[in-house]
Amino acid sequence: MKVAVIGSGVMGHGIAELFAMAGHEVWINDVSEEILKSALQRIRWSLEKLAERGSLKENVDSVMSRIRSSVDQEKTLRGAEFVVEVVKEDLELKREIFKRAERLASEGATLVSNTSSLPITEISQGLSHPERVAGMHFFNPPVLMPLVEIVRGEETSEDTVRKVADLSKQLGKEFIVVRDVPGFFVNRILLRIMEAGCFLVDKGFASVEEVDSTSMEELGFPMGVFLLADYTGLDVGASVWNAVIKRGFEAYPCRKVQELVSQGHLGVKSGRGFYSYPQPGKFTRPQLPSAKPGISHFILAPAVNEVASLIRQGIVSVEDSEKGCQLGLGLPKGMLRYADEIGLDKVMSALEEMKRLTGMGHFSPDPSLITLISQGKLGRKTGEGFYKYEARERTFTTIYVKREPPVAWIVLNRPSRYNALNWDMVKELSEALDELEEDPEIRVIAVKGEGKAFCAGADVQEFLSLTPVKAMMVSRKFHEVFFKIQFLTKPVVAAINGVALGGGFELAMACDVRIASKIAEMGQPEVNLGLIPGGGGTFRLPRLAKRRGLELVITGERLKAQEALELGLVDKVVEHESLEDEVTKFAETVSSRPPLAVALGKMAVNTGRETNSWVSSAYEASLFGLLFSTSDFKEGVRAFLERRRPEFKGV
Repeated sequence: MKVAVIGSGVMGHGIAELFAMAGHEVWINDVSEEILKSALQRIRWSLEKLAERGSLKENVDSVMSRIRSSVDQEKTLRGAEFVVEVVKEDLELKREIFKRAERLASEGATLVSNTSSLPITEISQGLSHPERVAGMHFFNPPVLMPLVEIVRGEETSEDTVRKVADLSKQLGKEFIVVRDVPGFFVNRILLRIMEAGCFLVDKGFASVEEVDSTSMEELGFPMGVFLLADYTGLDVGASVWNAVIKRGFEAYPCRKVQELVSQGHLGVKSGRGFYSYPQPGKFTRPQLPSAKPGISHFILAPAVNEVASLIRQGIVSVEDSEKGCQLGLGLPKGMLRYADEIGLDKVMSALEEMKRLTGMGHFSPDPSLITLISQGKLGRKTGEGFYKYEARERTFTTIYVKREPPVAWIVLNRPSRYNALNWDMVKELSEALDELEEDPEIRVIAVKGEGKAFCAGADVQEFLSLTPVKAMMVSRKFHEVFFKIQFLTKPVVAAINGVALGGGFELAMACDVRIASKIAEMGQPEVNLGLIPGGGGTFRLPRLAKRRGLELVITGERLKAQEALELGLVDKVVEHESLEDEVTKFAETVSSRPPLAVALGKMAVNTGRETNSWVSSAYEASLFGLLFSTSDFKEGVRAFLERRRPEFKGV
């Protein structure tokens, strides 16, 4: 099939390369021989890189032999069966090209535009056959990015959509189909995220750097909001922004972008934008502060609202909305999943606050969001939001286990005794850990307490019946289950939701990660009973708190959560109501990593703590080498070279 690609710039030459790799005869057109020569050189360079990685099915010269270049647009278009327009975002220029293509291309040819902002319906106005016109929006770089956004204009036929979809699959791409609205789907969501960032900075809620660090650390974005704007070009973003605003898209004005563009500060390409770079065109990641608590739901809220609105209007399907966010924006999950995790009530609260502070009506929560909240469907925490969540529970005598893949919660369930550890609880903890280690859906195990306490320690009432020998045996059993946690092949998180004292604190210290509520308190008060810690406190506490460890053992001092954080006894302190969300975020992050590397990484670290550097280094080297035999390692390397998100299987 003859494919005509009009425009050989950043996107055009990549699109031409894709079609040639798929076996098509490709004609590429631009305004000068010099531009075309550069495009062909870049195509060859890209093909050679793909060949080096083993991603090219034939030799470079064979692919290049299918590409012809010409400054004669009519010659390029004549007889083409598929035409891709990839010129600058100029509506009249695009219309001229499509009129010429309709006249010169083969009868029944499909005509598509790679526009990222201009409506397909407007581009096809005045054509004799607008039903043969669609949007085929590739993402940069086209050869590597996995998604194509197919845009259905008002006149686009089902047959045209099907042809573009089939061709997208032939090119090795995933695709989504959206109706023709300004910005289509992916760019509308990106603009909503950008407007949220601008709002937070303008209103003094956060700095540019804090918005970026929060979006990456807490939300898992591949790049920060403003860093991405710099990377793609502030002028490009401003152009898309202006095009959709002109067509009725209401958004909070991002004046800083316009100001920077007017000063010639276009981001990485000019050496300066929101950040400064070593030289024009040279990207380096800036040093960023820690994430700013309490702003992540503001970053997401306008985008969630936009997705809900587009789905309700039939612009995009639920499935395609999630796929567009993941494959088009590179996010770890779609906006609806994000919303369910943070809570739909928090999303609505953020929207209402943004509306109150700006007076802008588009921040009004979408009716579909209001309906879900009125029905008590707030997301994962209530079992249903945009999606339904099946919480599979198993109830023991003193604990219960709630599976919410990728995380499983072991809940200490003796609230009337402040979840004090007794012999039954120790045995049931051990049994639950064994079960969850074997469950392939579970990637992280979290431990928390039912009610107001995490765990107030060992049940003192049971002490009264212990002989010295039995007391030693009980201590050994505590050690067994706590060492099981330490050497389990899955990360275990202590979600410290209240007091964690004595054996309860020892349980928390045996876990790999400790996230504490602001109201939590912890300590080893055994000395007040004439005892010492019996579940590992005498060696784990000094390791974590260093010189303060002995002091805490012999004084029995209780620490507030913030003090524990400063001593290194906990890894993070969060608002009480955010505790489960924080654990879930951690689980989501870990679940995106290769399971075998996570397991062996944990084993190497924990074994290294228990032995000398010679033994631990040899053990580390052995595990490092072992991972080279896994399919996950090969997938990780391929994904890195192909600039895509890896799909790890745990093999």
